[in-house]
Amino acid sequence: MGDEKEQVSPRRVFVNSVDTYSSKFIAKFLATCSPVPSSGSSVDGDAEEEAQSAESDEEPPGGAFQVVGTTSSSREGKESFLLEEYASPTRDQLLERLLECDVVVYNISENATEEQIEEGTWAITALHAERMSFTSQKLFILVSTVMTWAQTKPRDPKRAKLTGYVVAAGLQYGKGENLFHYFFKASWSMQFPEVPVFGPGTNYIPMIHVYDLGGVIHNIINLKPRSQYVLAVDDSKNTLEEIITGISFALGPGKICKEEAVNMMALRPEELDYLRIDLRLEPILLKDTFDLRWVSQAGIVENMDRVVKEYKHTRQLLPVRIFLTGPPAVGKTTVAEKLCKHYQVHHIMLKDVIEEKITQLEEMLSGGDDVNEEAVADAQNELQTIRDSMKNNAGRLTDHLVIQILQEKLNSQPCRNQGFVLDGFPKTYDQAKSIFSDEDTENQDLKSEAPVYNKKITPEHVFALDASEEFLERRVRDLPQGVVEKMRYTQEEFVARLAKYRQLSTTQETLLDYFDELEIHPEHIEVNTDDPEYTEAIKRIVEVVGTPKNYGLSPEEQAVEDRKLQEERQQKLATEAAEAAEKKRRDEAELVKLTAQREEWNRKLSEVKRQQEELLEALSLPLRNYLMKHVMPSLSEAMIDCCQVKPDNPVLFLVRIAIYTLYTLAMHQSQRRHFLAAQRIIQGMSSHVEQEQGRECDTEEQEEQRDG
Repeated sequence: MGDEKEQVSPRRVFVNSVDTYSSKFIAKFLATCSPVPSSGSSVDGDAEEEAQSAESDEEPPGGAFQVVGTTSSSREGKESFLLEEYASPTRDQLLERLLECDVVVYNISENATEEQIEEGTWAITALHAERMSFTSQKLFILVSTVMTWAQTKPRDPKRAKLTGYVVAAGLQYGKGENLFHYFFKASWSMQFPEVPVFGPGTNYIPMIHVYDLGGVIHNIINLKPRSQYVLAVDDSKNTLEEIITGISFALGPGKICKEEAVNMMALRPEELDYLRIDLRLEPILLKDTFDLRWVSQAGIVENMDRVVKEYKHTRQLLPVRIFLTGPPAVGKTTVAEKLCKHYQVHHIMLKDVIEEKITQLEEMLSGGDDVNEEAVADAQNELQTIRDSMKNNAGRLTDHLVIQILQEKLNSQPCRNQGFVLDGFPKTYDQAKSIFSDEDTENQDLKSEAPVYNKKITPEHVFALDASEEFLERRVRDLPQGVVEKMRYTQEEFVARLAKYRQLSTTQETLLDYFDELEIHPEHIEVNTDDPEYTEAIKRIVEVVGTPKNYGLSPEEQAVEDRKLQEERQQKLATEAAEAAEKKRRDEAELVKLTAQREEWNRKLSEVKRQQEELLEALSLPLRNYLMKHVMPSLSEAMIDCCQVKPDNPVLFLVRIAIYTLYTLAMHQSQRRHFLAAQRIIQGMSSHVEQEQGRECDTEEQEEQRDG
């Protein structure tokens, strides 16, 4: 079909170390760019669309290149723009992957270590050795820096199936930043009142946006220029001081200071070497031969707003802007403080903002000779206006001045970088409209029904806290007297303020109506007595707002936090160890105590037995003596007689002897009572003997009859 376009299969491109800054964005650019560069250079046209495509996290559309790459270690999931990703392959595995590709991009521009240089040398040597097996020409592009590129000499592209190019790249910037990240972060976080410049700062630094470097590689692949050496720098001729000044003004305090890098310990020695480059280079080949769709042709300083936007978007440094409203004493300040700590944003209370402004103006007036006279005069007039307004309004400022001061605070770099929690103000529809309306309303389309507002300072999330009057009154009663007076929560003031709030909530145009018109719909949160720490309220707000979008803790704060956690862990372990030792000690003491008690019990039991035996011995001694004296002699004689006589019934024999002895004794001593007792015993024994004899006779007769 003559009108059908020829389908061209995408070429396979290899990029090493795609988990590093430079290689990652080069690979991302190549994966999302169009097959052939179009004519004409544009900053706002195709380059803008291409950059936006590269910024997307979605799968890239089918383009001219299928990008594969290596990483230093395995990780969960690969980048969406990569076709394949190889984690720490061996050289045999790596060579196999290189032979599958049409273009090999070896990037050593970030950190030209001996290991990287040796690996790059091995790669070009191994590919050259396999060149006879190539079915088509392959490109090997070495991306180096303006400091090292001249030492590399590729082969003549006309006589080899393996064509080599060396790209001498300027210091790269853009996206999330790498070499200049320290200065961006210091400015964004307002870490210092002045951003440091290391050294004199008068050296000229050749630079290029990382996506423009990707565009240079794209042109080399498509155009295959005759020159084997390509200088990749933009048109800027900026000094280090100009670059850092631009960063500070666009993102930070707007001031710089000269510092020694050794004192700051902010950058590695090799990074400082890059920042000491002093070269002014002209990219003739890029202008005469290449057809680049520049992202930042004029350089970082001229495109600082765009670069800052890229930096925030890539690193997800998005400000969190929250507005809390509600009746007095509902707990707005408590919730705001907890949110500020969680999201690391700024707590905006109207009273504090006004006091800060007055202090700032007074410091300007007493600043000395280095302060601009015009600025001093303006500060004097502004301070006098504030004092006059407070004098004429019983210590309060007019709404006009309040709104002006608050807008200035919300537009400050800290609030625009990190965000804020606006605590309790504005209170009315008109105040909110005056604060958040866009200043440039004259150029807006009058036919547009959508309200115009300043998106840089308008809260993204609005939360209306509310509670019953009983809860509010009880909370005020429980506050210390000093807090009550400071917050104007005395009985008369609190009742009047609560009534005014309820009245404003029922007007025709309420504060919350304004945000509804902006499609920023407020979330209503009921506060109750069962949650004194506002846990549920904070949890709900965090669910709506999302996770923090900032760097988190600074290294110093993280070190303090880590040290605190370590101390807590050590204290917990020490407490547990102490408790375990105390428990062991108590158990051992209890065991010793029980052992001692058992020994004491056994000792006492033995003593009781001994005493009982002694008592029995003592009690039995008289009876024993009696028996030995009066009974045993007669009994012994009777038993001797019994042994001599050997009667048929020895017991009866002994009884008769005992009776006889008793009878004789009674007669001998003439004791009637003994005599009578002996008679009774004799009669009883006689009767017993007769019965026994009768039973014996009966038994003998029965036996005889049985035998018969």
